[in-house]
Amino acid sequence: MRLFLLTCLTMIAFAANSVLNRTAVDSGSIDPSTFAMIRVVAGAVALGMILTVRGGGLPILAQGRGIGAVSLSAYMIGFSLAYVTLDAGLGALILFGTVQVSMFGWGALRGSNPTMRQMAGAAVAFAGLLLALWPKDGAGATDITGAALMIVAGLGWAAYTLVGRGAKDPLATTAANFVVAMPLLLVLLIGADLRAAPLGIALAILSGAVTSGLGYALWYSVLPRLAPQTAAVVQLSAPLIAIAGGAVLLGETVGFGLITAAAMVLGGIAIVVTAPKVPAGHK
Repeated sequence: MRLFLLTCLTMIAFAANSVLNRTAVDSGSIDPSTFAMIRVVAGAVALGMILTVRGGGLPILAQGRGIGAVSLSAYMIGFSLAYVTLDAGLGALILFGTVQVSMFGWGALRGSNPTMRQMAGAAVAFAGLLLALWPKDGAGATDITGAALMIVAGLGWAAYTLVGRGAKDPLATTAANFVVAMPLLLVLLIGADLRAAPLGIALAILSGAVTSGLGYALWYSVLPRLAPQTAAVVQLSAPLIAIAGGAVLLGETVGFGLITAAAMVLGGIAIVVTAPKVPAGHK
């Protein structure tokens, strides 16, 4: 029961990032560039404090740190800028779908030999992403710029995940990536229309320190206790939580088009991650 509750809390934290970012940016209390910068700084501080208590060094100069920091920065930049126009739930769906589809595609290119079931599931998920971007409910198409930025965020997070798979200490690696990403994100502030009211600053700190920093720390604590397929499937709940949170807290519309797209994306991914693995050497 404790593991179940901790896993649920982690997924709520991940979904909350979408709601917090959308709330802060849409209210005009902070610009997306400043939000991203504060989020990274707050996350770095929170993770650094956890490492100090736990013990262990900060592997700033470890191999692959540059790729990890750049991909994390791409995620942070695309994520914040996308929520200028995207609803929280739709943004989370595009992000999560892009991450999973791109990671599946990368694995296929690297010779993972996907089964017909996995390819069918990936095709369904990709079709769901296209549906999410299509005109729906008479409200017009999803904003193409916002969608493109969220796809960039998804590609960045997918790369970040792939690079970090072999990390011996994921928590320390994440903390180091947050630290190295800080100067990279300073580029966002050049020429940007900067504004930061107390509410926006508070939401950015909450997103960085709690739902990102502490959320990642909690995820790494429960991940070793979950079966790989369970860990993959449980993450399907994050976009659904974000959609529900956007509807309840922000009054976002949940139309038939979004529900259908979510069912296709998450259902297709579920088919992929629960498919039996192909035995080694089997064609």
